Amino acid sequence: MSPNAQLLTISPDCQALLLPIVADEPDLQAGLPLTQPELDELALIRHPAQRTEWLACRVAIRQLVEQLSGVYKGLYKDEYGKPHLRGLPWSISLSHTTGWAAAVLHQSRPVGIDIEPIREQFQRVVPRTLSASEIAHAAGLPERLAVYWCAKESLYKLYGKRQLTFREHLHIDPFTDGATQLTGYVRLPDHTETLTICCYTIGPGLLAVAY
Repeated sequence: MSPNAQLLTISPDCQALLLPIVADEPDLQAGLPLTQPELDELALIRHPAQRTEWLACRVAIRQLVEQLSGVYKGLYKDEYGKPHLRGLPWSISLSHTTGWAAAVLHQSRPVGIDIEPIREQFQRVVPRTLSASEIAHAAGLPERLAVYWCAKESLYKLYGKRQLTFREHLHIDPFTDGATQLTGYVRLPDHTETLTICCYTIGPGLLAVAY
């Protein structure tokens, strides 16, 4: 496990890892098995910080796999861009922001993760991401808006398909400030799921895991 990494036990079958990015690109890539499609994807990333974030996510998921005595053989992406482990049946999700990478692994069901700093810019995305009742509950407070955004991002990553909008299809029940467990929903015309979202004040601001 990397120094300063924070391991979170979400449930008996689910663990997340939050990793501060302190290593440079060569150190992150050293010994990390990358498939040719992954190398091709990395080659398209020009910004140095984004390259280190991309690599750090894979370091984090590798460490989670090895925690379970698995052999990490790299990732592949499905037709929707959702990442999967090569040769292992476990579900994963990745997230990164400036200076931080996060990964989550669930042994038996789909999972999604998101990390976000708390910032004023969330106010700008309110009309297209929150329902009327969610807007009323958020009351313009940056901390609540961040929770809604982070929670909905984790739901979106869990579902892992396109044709979803945050406002119409992803919903979060009202929550008390500081709540660590939320209830979320994916609501489509022919399908509804009720999901648990664990929310942590940690690292750059917030970390949410939906499962």
